[in-house]
Amino acid sequence: MQGMQIDWIINTQTDPVILTQMQKAADQCLISENVKVPCMISVCLCDDEQIREINRQHRSIDRSTDVLSFPSVTYPSDRTAAACEALLKNEYDVDTGACFLGDLFISVPHIQAQAAQYGHSELREAVYLLVHGICHLMGYDHIDAAEKEKMRNMEEKILSAVNIQRDLPQQTDDEKLLSLACEAMTRSYSPYSSYPVGAALLCKNGRIFQGCNIENASFGLSNCAERTAVFKAVSEGSTSFEAIAIAARTKAWPCGACRQVLNEFAPNMRVLVTWDGNVEEKQLSELLPEGFGPDSMHT
Repeated sequence: MQGMQIDWIINTQTDPVILTQMQKAADQCLISENVKVPCMISVCLCDDEQIREINRQHRSIDRSTDVLSFPSVTYPSDRTAAACEALLKNEYDVDTGACFLGDLFISVPHIQAQAAQYGHSELREAVYLLVHGICHLMGYDHIDAAEKEKMRNMEEKILSAVNIQRDLPQQTDDEKLLSLACEAMTRSYSPYSSYPVGAALLCKNGRIFQGCNIENASFGLSNCAERTAVFKAVSEGSTSFEAIAIAARTKAWPCGACRQVLNEFAPNMRVLVTWDGNVEEKQLSELLPEGFGPDSMHT
Protein backbone atom coordinates (compact mmCIF):
# COMPACT_ATOMS: atom_id res chain seq x y z
CA MET A 1 0.00 0.00 0.00
CA GLN A 2 1.21 3.49 -0.83
CA GLY A 3 2.20 5.58 2.17
CA MET A 4 0.83 8.95 3.20
CA GLN A 5 2.07 11.81 1.04
CA ILE A 6 3.00 14.80 3.19
CA ASP A 7 3.43 18.34 1.98
CA TRP A 8 5.79 19.60 4.70
CA ILE A 9 5.87 23.29 5.57
CA ILE A 10 8.63 23.68 8.12
CA ASN A 11 8.84 27.16 9.59
CA THR A 12 11.00 26.36 12.59
CA GLN A 13 14.03 24.15 13.19
CA THR A 14 13.09 20.48 13.49
CA ASP A 15 15.21 17.36 14.00
CA PRO A 16 15.27 15.24 10.78
CA VAL A 17 15.01 12.08 12.88
CA ILE A 18 11.69 13.32 14.22
CA LEU A 19 10.45 14.04 10.69
CA THR A 20 11.36 10.51 9.60
CA GLN A 21 9.44 8.96 12.50
CA MET A 22 6.47 11.26 11.85
CA GLN A 23 6.36 10.04 8.24
CA LYS A 24 6.33 6.41 9.41
CA ALA A 25 3.48 7.18 11.80
CA ALA A 26 1.52 8.94 9.04
CA ASP A 27 1.93 5.89 6.80
CA GLN A 28 0.69 3.69 9.64
CA CYS A 29 -2.41 5.84 10.08
CA LEU A 30 -3.64 4.71 6.66
CA ILE A 31 -2.77 1.08 7.39
CA SER A 32 -4.47 1.03 10.79
CA GLU A 33 -7.56 2.78 9.43
CA ASN A 34 -7.57 0.41 6.42
CA VAL A 35 -7.76 3.21 3.88
CA LYS A 36 -7.40 1.73 0.41
CA VAL A 37 -6.91 4.89 -1.67
CA PRO A 38 -3.72 7.00 -1.80
CA CYS A 39 -3.92 9.99 0.51
CA MET A 40 -2.09 13.23 1.16
CA ILE A 41 -1.97 15.80 3.96
CA SER A 42 -0.31 19.15 4.52
CA VAL A 43 1.68 19.51 7.74
CA CYS A 44 2.99 22.88 8.92
CA LEU A 45 5.49 22.85 11.78
CA CYS A 46 5.32 26.36 13.18
CA ASP A 47 5.92 28.52 16.23
CA ASP A 48 3.40 29.50 18.88
CA GLU A 49 2.67 32.89 17.37
CA GLN A 50 1.70 31.43 14.01
CA ILE A 51 -0.56 28.76 15.46
CA ARG A 52 -2.12 31.33 17.78
CA GLU A 53 -2.99 33.53 14.80
CA ILE A 54 -4.52 30.57 12.94
CA ASN A 55 -6.48 29.62 16.06
CA ARG A 56 -7.75 33.18 16.35
CA GLN A 57 -8.73 33.50 12.70
CA HIS A 58 -10.44 30.15 12.27
CA ARG A 59 -11.73 29.29 15.75
CA SER A 60 -11.98 32.71 17.42
CA ILE A 61 -9.70 31.46 20.21
CA ASP A 62 -6.88 33.91 20.87
CA ARG A 63 -4.23 31.59 22.25
CA SER A 64 -1.62 29.15 21.03
CA THR A 65 -2.23 25.41 21.13
CA ASP A 66 -0.36 22.21 20.26
CA VAL A 67 -2.11 21.04 17.10
CA LEU A 68 -4.89 22.28 14.81
CA SER A 69 -6.65 20.06 12.26
CA PHE A 70 -8.63 21.21 9.24
CA PRO A 71 -10.24 18.21 7.48
CA SER A 72 -11.16 18.52 3.82
CA VAL A 73 -13.79 15.76 4.14
CA THR A 74 -17.07 16.08 6.04
CA TYR A 75 -17.77 12.59 7.35
CA PRO A 76 -21.24 11.28 8.21
CA SER A 77 -21.95 10.76 11.89
CA ASP A 78 -20.17 7.68 13.32
CA ARG A 79 -18.23 7.12 10.10
CA THR A 80 -14.50 7.46 9.53
CA ALA A 81 -12.24 7.38 6.49
CA ALA A 82 -12.20 3.59 6.04
CA ALA A 83 -15.96 3.57 5.44
CA CYS A 84 -16.03 6.67 3.26
CA GLU A 85 -13.93 5.85 0.20
CA ALA A 86 -16.30 7.70 -2.14
CA LEU A 87 -15.96 10.88 -0.08
CA LEU A 88 -12.19 10.54 -0.08
CA LYS A 89 -12.17 10.16 -3.84
CA ASN A 90 -14.03 13.47 -4.13
CA GLU A 91 -10.80 15.03 -2.83
CA TYR A 92 -8.59 13.33 -5.42
CA ASP A 93 -5.95 15.63 -6.87
CA VAL A 94 -4.63 14.77 -10.33
CA ASP A 95 -1.28 16.50 -9.78
CA THR A 96 -0.42 14.55 -6.63
CA GLY A 97 -2.29 11.36 -7.47
CA ALA A 98 -3.77 11.30 -3.98
CA CYS A 99 -6.90 12.20 -2.04
CA PHE A 100 -6.32 15.28 0.11
CA LEU A 101 -7.38 14.69 3.73
CA GLY A 102 -6.66 18.18 5.06
CA ASP A 103 -4.20 20.48 6.81
CA LEU A 104 -2.38 20.15 10.12
CA PHE A 105 -0.57 22.85 12.07
CA ILE A 106 1.71 21.67 14.88
CA SER A 107 3.49 23.99 17.31
CA VAL A 108 7.15 23.01 17.79
CA PRO A 109 7.42 25.00 21.07
CA HIS A 110 4.44 23.01 22.37
CA ILE A 111 6.16 19.76 21.35
CA GLN A 112 9.19 20.78 23.40
CA ALA A 113 7.25 22.08 26.41
CA GLN A 114 4.83 19.15 26.64
CA ALA A 115 7.60 16.59 26.23
CA ALA A 116 9.39 18.16 29.20
CA GLN A 117 6.18 18.39 31.20
CA TYR A 118 5.15 14.78 30.56
CA GLY A 119 8.67 13.44 31.03
CA HIS A 120 9.12 11.84 27.60
CA SER A 121 11.02 12.64 24.40
CA GLU A 122 10.24 15.35 21.87
CA LEU A 123 10.07 12.62 19.22
CA ARG A 124 7.32 10.85 21.12
CA GLU A 125 5.33 14.06 21.61
CA ALA A 126 5.73 15.10 17.96
CA VAL A 127 4.56 11.71 16.68
CA TYR A 128 1.59 11.68 19.06
CA LEU A 129 0.45 15.15 17.99
CA LEU A 130 0.73 14.18 14.32
CA VAL A 131 -1.25 10.98 14.87
CA HIS A 132 -3.85 12.86 16.90
CA GLY A 133 -4.22 15.40 14.09
CA ILE A 134 -4.44 12.78 11.34
CA CYS A 135 -7.12 10.93 13.31
CA HIS A 136 -9.16 14.13 13.19
CA LEU A 137 -8.57 14.32 9.42
CA MET A 138 -9.86 10.74 9.14
CA GLY A 139 -13.11 11.56 10.93
CA TYR A 140 -12.33 10.81 14.60
CA ASP A 141 -13.24 13.21 17.39
CA HIS A 142 -13.43 13.43 21.18
CA ILE A 143 -16.54 15.51 21.80
CA ASP A 144 -18.24 12.89 23.96
CA ALA A 145 -16.97 9.93 25.97
CA ALA A 146 -17.79 7.29 23.35
CA GLU A 147 -16.11 9.22 20.53
CA LYS A 148 -13.13 9.96 22.73
CA GLU A 149 -12.62 6.28 23.56
CA LYS A 150 -12.86 5.32 19.89
CA MET A 151 -10.30 7.95 18.92
CA ARG A 152 -7.91 7.04 21.74
CA ASN A 153 -8.08 3.38 20.77
CA MET A 154 -7.13 4.22 17.19
CA GLU A 155 -4.29 6.49 18.35
CA GLU A 156 -2.89 3.76 20.56
CA LYS A 157 -3.21 1.20 17.76
CA ILE A 158 -1.20 3.43 15.41
CA LEU A 159 1.45 4.40 17.95
CA SER A 160 1.92 0.83 19.11
CA ALA A 161 2.48 -0.25 15.50
CA VAL A 162 5.38 2.21 15.18
CA ASN A 163 6.75 1.27 18.62
CA ILE A 164 5.69 4.45 20.37
CA GLN A 165 3.36 3.99 23.31
CA ARG A 166 0.86 6.73 23.97
CA ASP A 167 0.49 5.74 27.63
CA LEU A 168 1.53 8.60 29.86
CA PRO A 169 4.11 8.17 32.60
CA GLN A 170 3.03 6.55 35.83
CA GLN A 171 0.90 8.80 37.97
CA THR A 172 3.01 11.55 39.45
CA ASP A 173 3.85 10.59 43.02
CA ASP A 174 2.60 12.70 45.86
CA GLU A 175 6.09 13.77 46.89
CA LYS A 176 6.67 15.46 43.53
CA LEU A 177 3.25 17.11 43.55
CA LEU A 178 3.83 18.47 47.06
CA SER A 179 7.28 19.70 46.05
CA LEU A 180 5.80 21.60 43.10
CA ALA A 181 3.20 23.17 45.40
CA CYS A 182 5.98 24.36 47.72
CA GLU A 183 7.86 25.75 44.74
CA ALA A 184 4.75 27.62 43.58
CA MET A 185 4.37 29.12 47.06
CA THR A 186 7.68 30.97 46.57
CA ARG A 187 6.08 32.90 43.69
CA SER A 188 3.13 34.09 45.75
CA TYR A 189 2.14 37.75 45.48
CA SER A 190 0.80 38.38 48.98
CA PRO A 191 1.97 41.80 50.20
CA TYR A 192 -1.20 42.40 52.24
CA SER A 193 -1.69 39.13 54.11
CA SER A 194 1.97 38.03 54.11
CA TYR A 195 0.53 34.51 53.83
CA PRO A 196 1.93 32.79 50.71
CA VAL A 197 0.16 29.74 49.31
CA GLY A 198 1.17 27.47 46.44
CA ALA A 199 -0.74 24.76 44.59
CA ALA A 200 0.07 22.01 42.09
CA LEU A 201 -2.84 20.52 40.16
CA LEU A 202 -2.46 17.05 38.60
CA CYS A 203 -4.64 16.44 35.53
CA LYS A 204 -5.75 13.03 34.31
CA ASN A 205 -3.70 13.52 31.13
CA GLY A 206 -0.54 13.76 33.25
CA ARG A 207 -0.03 17.51 33.04
CA ILE A 208 0.63 19.53 36.17
CA PHE A 209 -0.33 23.17 36.59
CA GLN A 210 1.09 25.30 39.39
CA GLY A 211 -0.60 28.28 40.96
CA CYS A 212 0.01 30.77 43.76
CA ASN A 213 -2.19 33.25 45.57
CA ILE A 214 -2.25 36.69 43.94
CA GLU A 215 -3.51 39.54 46.09
CA ASN A 216 -4.79 42.94 45.05
CA ALA A 217 -5.12 46.32 46.74
CA SER A 218 -8.84 45.91 46.10
CA PHE A 219 -9.02 42.85 48.34
CA GLY A 220 -12.02 41.29 46.63
CA LEU A 221 -10.00 40.90 43.43
CA SER A 222 -7.44 38.63 45.06
CA ASN A 223 -7.21 35.04 43.81
CA CYS A 224 -6.31 31.86 45.66
CA ALA A 225 -3.52 29.51 44.59
CA GLU A 226 -5.95 26.67 43.90
CA ARG A 227 -8.08 28.73 41.52
CA THR A 228 -4.99 30.11 39.79
CA ALA A 229 -3.93 26.54 39.01
CA VAL A 230 -7.41 25.52 37.87
CA PHE A 231 -7.83 28.52 35.59
CA LYS A 232 -4.42 27.88 34.03
CA ALA A 233 -5.34 24.25 33.39
CA VAL A 234 -8.74 25.00 31.88
CA SER A 235 -7.30 27.75 29.68
CA GLU A 236 -4.89 25.15 28.26
CA GLY A 237 -7.66 22.62 27.57
CA SER A 238 -7.31 20.37 30.65
CA THR A 239 -10.54 19.91 32.61
CA SER A 240 -10.16 16.46 34.22
CA PHE A 241 -8.28 16.48 37.52
CA GLU A 242 -6.79 13.74 39.70
CA ALA A 243 -5.36 15.60 42.67
CA ILE A 244 -4.22 18.95 43.99
CA ALA A 245 -1.45 19.67 46.47
CA ILE A 246 -1.52 22.88 48.51
CA ALA A 247 1.42 24.32 50.44
CA ALA A 248 1.31 27.05 53.09
CA ARG A 249 3.01 28.02 56.35
CA THR A 250 0.19 26.49 58.38
CA LYS A 251 -2.37 23.81 57.57
CA ALA A 252 -4.62 25.37 54.94
CA TRP A 253 -7.43 23.46 53.27
CA PRO A 254 -9.04 25.17 50.25
CA CYS A 255 -11.46 27.98 51.01
CA GLY A 256 -15.13 27.59 50.14
CA ALA A 257 -14.79 29.33 46.79
CA CYS A 258 -11.90 27.05 45.77
CA ARG A 259 -13.78 23.95 46.88
CA GLN A 260 -16.68 25.00 44.68
CA VAL A 261 -14.43 25.63 41.67
CA LEU A 262 -12.67 22.28 42.09
CA ASN A 263 -16.03 20.55 42.51
CA GLU A 264 -17.08 21.84 39.08
CA PHE A 265 -14.52 19.54 37.46
CA ALA A 266 -13.59 16.74 39.87
CA PRO A 267 -15.83 16.23 42.92
CA ASN A 268 -13.93 13.09 43.97
CA MET A 269 -10.39 14.37 43.49
CA ARG A 270 -7.71 14.00 46.15
CA VAL A 271 -6.66 17.10 48.08
CA LEU A 272 -3.29 17.16 49.83
CA VAL A 273 -2.06 19.92 52.12
CA THR A 274 1.46 20.40 53.43
CA TRP A 275 2.88 22.75 56.03
CA ASP A 276 6.08 22.70 58.03
CA GLY A 277 6.91 19.19 56.83
CA ASN A 278 3.46 17.80 57.58
CA VAL A 279 1.06 16.28 55.04
CA GLU A 280 -2.64 15.46 55.24
CA GLU A 281 -5.05 14.19 52.59
CA LYS A 282 -8.81 14.23 52.09
CA GLN A 283 -11.24 13.67 49.24
CA LEU A 284 -12.83 16.86 47.92
CA SER A 285 -16.21 15.29 48.65
CA GLU A 286 -15.22 15.25 52.34
CA LEU A 287 -14.43 18.94 52.20
CA LEU A 288 -17.59 19.81 50.26
CA PRO A 289 -20.28 17.25 51.15
CA GLU A 290 -23.40 17.34 48.99
CA GLY A 291 -21.61 19.82 46.73
CA PHE A 292 -23.49 21.71 44.02
CA GLY A 293 -22.07 20.95 40.58
CA PRO A 294 -22.97 20.50 36.92
CA ASP A 295 -25.10 17.41 37.63
CA SER A 296 -27.17 19.43 40.07
CA MET A 297 -28.49 21.50 37.17
CA HIS A 298 -30.32 18.48 35.76
CA THR A 299 -31.96 17.12 38.90
